[in-house]
Order: sequence, then structure tokens, then C-alpha cells
Amino acid sequence: MDFQKITDYLKSIGEEYGVPSTDMMIYKDHELIYRNMNGYTDGNKSVAVSDDTQYLMFSMTKVQTMAALMQLVERGVLSLDDEVSKYLPAYKELTAIDNDNIVKVDSLKLWQLASMQSGLDYNLERPGIVRVLKEKGASATTRELVDSFIETPLSFIPGTHYQYSLSHDVIAAVIEVASGMKFSEYLKKNIWEPLGMDRTYFAKPMNNDGPVAKQYIYNEPANTVEPMEQSCCYQLSENYESGGAGLTSCTKDYAIFADTLACGGISKDGVRILKPETVEVFKKNFLCEASMREIDVNMGRKGYGYSIGMQVFLEPSLVGSPAPAGIFGWDGAAGSCIQMDTASKTSFVFTMHVRGFGPAYGIIHPKLRDLVFGK
Repeated sequence: MDFQKITDYLKSIGEEYGVPSTDMMIYKDHELIYRNMNGYTDGNKSVAVSDDTQYLMFSMTKVQTMAALMQLVERGVLSLDDEVSKYLPAYKELTAIDNDNIVKVDSLKLWQLASMQSGLDYNLERPGIVRVLKEKGASATTRELVDSFIETPLSFIPGTHYQYSLSHDVIAAVIEVASGMKFSEYLKKNIWEPLGMDRTYFAKPMNNDGPVAKQYIYNEPANTVEPMEQSCCYQLSENYESGGAGLTSCTKDYAIFADTLACGGISKDGVRILKPETVEVFKKNFLCEASMREIDVNMGRKGYGYSIGMQVFLEPSLVGSPAPAGIFGWDGAAGSCIQMDTASKTSFVFTMHVRGFGPAYGIIHPKLRDLVFGK
């Protein structure tokens, strides 16, 4: 691993794209072997990135939600083959669009939610959500909103296609029912406190005790980044806790979490949150043949499959990567990513705060993957 090459590349991100700030931490077998912080986290360029800088993590939240799900699978509380309706009765009578017809769905299972093959979508203006927010306003709960998702038909019969969606928000509601705890309470008790992640929250931008980096949006035609509001549209109400996109956190907390998974579910302090064999499930591809084409074409993830809420690198040769197969992780809507490899016990977390920044996913994250894990 050439640290100078990594440093030079991280510096170039700001120079080439105008990204205001980046932060990256690399762990290997519980040891922090690299840290690089670049730029400023405020619009006036007066506040440098710091250890306490927080970010809206968006879909990086999914990695924690999946860890929570697999904890409950380990404990025998639930099974990936369970029908969602076992926990959420509203999901008992489902319909889906099939060949332009609305048909009855036999079942929707947890593994189909986890692998984004549920038939849900990411439409935040769907009629059910609009109705619940009109009736309940800021007091609308996770369960109330999640139950509303299926008031309209699924896009397809579960298990037949891949479509990025609100599926992991549904899993958060399942975890609440199965554990008997509010989702944030479950994460705090079973992941955050055991690992010492004391800068992670659910997730209104002001629900923190440290600085939140200024959020920007990418103007692709002009190749510029422009300030935007400090908000997370996926937090649908004050009481809603989005299992798919709801967390505010910092690079340090996520790096501790990444290192724990890369080392088979055990932290540097000897705290085990998952068994090694459970972590290996994150490296198993759950996609059918059609779904494999769709994650490539629709998501631009050539060489990847998708497991329990994370992409898994299956065929490095397809993209000419020197990194090995088996790397797993995910990313967020503001350009951050988390990647882990259990074979080398190596992980990295990269954070930035620019929405709609396509080069993060197609260029920057793959480049960092190759620089960190390449042979």
C-alpha cells in the first residue's frame, strides 16, 4: 500500500472537482495505519476538517442496519427467510406490477428486502407517505410510514429484479418489532455503545454535539459544487428513523465499525458484535441473473454483486482491478463510502459531503479501492 499515492490522489479530488473537504481512515487488523484530512467544512473556508467533523451518512446507514439485522439472525430472533408480514401485518396483502398487470404477491421475505429485490422503490412522494405525513406530521413514526409504503403496488414480483429502494427502512421497522426496541435504541445498545461509537446519531442535522460539515450539491454541467441546505430528505418526520439513510456520524466512528467487520465481527477491544461466519454472509451474492444485469447497467457496479445490504466485489478482472474479490461495503448520497476485506483484515472509510456527485461512485471509490487493496 503506497500511502503517498493515496495522499496525492485525495489531494487531487479537491483540485480537480472542487470538493471542499475529504477525510479518510485506513485500518489493518485493528491498527490505524493511515489518516488524511483535507479542506474545510464551512462555506467561508475557515474551519478545517477535524476528528469531530460530522456528516450526514445517508446510505452508509444501511451497513449498520444490516449488521443489526444479522445480529438478530444470529440470535435466532428472526430468519432471512421469514416473511415480512410476520412482523409487519400490513405487508400480508401485497400486489405487484407484472407485465403491465397488477397481480397478487404470494410473499415478501426479509432477504429480498435486504438484497434490494423487494419491488419497492425510492419514491418519497408515494401516496402512502404523503397521506401519513398529512395526517400525522412531524409525529409520524417509523412503523406508520413504513406500513404506508405498500399502499401502491410493488414494481415487480419480489426476487425477480434489483431496484434500489426504501427496503432497508422496512427492515428498521422489522428490527423494532422483533427486538421490542426503538431502532435507535437497538443500535445504541448493540453497536454504538459496545464499539465506543459516541458520535453517531439518528439523524436530524442538529441532533449532534459537534460540527456538521457544510453540505454541497454537484452542478454537473458547470463541474462545480454549490452550497445546499443542511438536511436529509430521507428523514421523513421528526420521529422517523430511516434504516436506509438516517444517520449522522463521523469518519472515526465509521472506521471503528469498518475495522470490526473486516476483522470478522470483533473490535480492537475484544467486543464481538457478529460471528465471523455471519460477516462472511455479507460477501455472498444474493442477486438473480436479471438483478446482476441491473446492478451493472442501472447502478454502474460492473464486477459487483449485492449481498445483505452491501455490494460485494466478485469479478475484479471485468474492470481491470488489482484488488481481490470479496471486498464488501457501500456508499452514501453525499459521496462517502465504507469498504472492507476480511482476508487481509483491512478496511477504509472515506467521507465527503457533496450530493449528486457522480464521479464519487464511478471514479473515486474504485480508485481508492484499488489503491488500498490492490496487490
